[in-house]
Amino acid sequence: MLGNKKIVFIGAGSMSEAMISGIVHSKKVPPKNITVTNRSNNHRLKELQKKYGITGVNRNNLDICNIDIIVLAMKPKDAETSLQSIFDSLKPNHLILSVLAGVSTTFIEKNAPFGQQVIRVMPNTSSMIGESATAISSGNHTSAQNITIAQELLQSIGEVYVIPEEKMDFFTGIAGSGPAYFYYLMEHMEKEAQKSGLNSQIIRQIIAQTIVGAAKMIQEDGTSPKILRENVTSPNGTTAAGLEALKRNGGGKAIAEAIKHAAHRSKEISLQLEESKISTGVIG
Repeated sequence: MLGNKKIVFIGAGSMSEAMISGIVHSKKVPPKNITVTNRSNNHRLKELQKKYGITGVNRNNLDICNIDIIVLAMKPKDAETSLQSIFDSLKPNHLILSVLAGVSTTFIEKNAPFGQQVIRVMPNTSSMIGESATAISSGNHTSAQNITIAQELLQSIGEVYVIPEEKMDFFTGIAGSGPAYFYYLMEHMEKEAQKSGLNSQIIRQIIAQTIVGAAKMIQEDGTSPKILRENVTSPNGTTAAGLEALKRNGGGKAIAEAIKHAAHRSKEISLQLEESKISTGVIG
């Protein structure tokens, strides 16, 4: 189903590259069917073209007539301008996938021709190695076939979860921003471990493998994190001492606050975009 589809990424940032990398390496879509574009950074377009064998095109030269799937991957604040630039070329059969944090399908539908097929997507940068946790929510006019096509495409970069759009901001706080929380944790573990005198590269691999192993225990065993934590925590042992220090220093609260703040920011972006439209008299 995907083999003949032509895809364009509008925006050439880290998320576009992560998705392009995952899709190309999965071999579900040939590189010749993938185009990436941005407004002015031609060096970046050439870099991606050379690295993945795709086509890089300056935004002014973009022709979407023969494109099937349009991936919006610019900064959220540029969404309206980007949609306006392609408005006259959009057709009912075009499927728009938006990876813009905080930008609702309703906002995109209001800035596209009536009946446009839109799916909101929230992957994470683990897309690059085919290990993303990706959520999708469809708009009001998207066909069941295109939802299936989107799922098939996004399965090339990891696991896909269909969720109600009103839950997307919270998903963003957990999985969209989640890799950064783990990198932050690993960064601090690494800094502390370096004081032992161990080789830095060995330390990094030890920490990474520890996280991979813990994650696989959850995936393959099905036991809750709470039970698994309790199973490895002996009374008065080393793990108990470490967990007590985490609790005493607000480790659990910090994690909860990170998720809440990221989710709040996603919702805030959406509100800011809608308020901007209202203030200019475009909506209402």
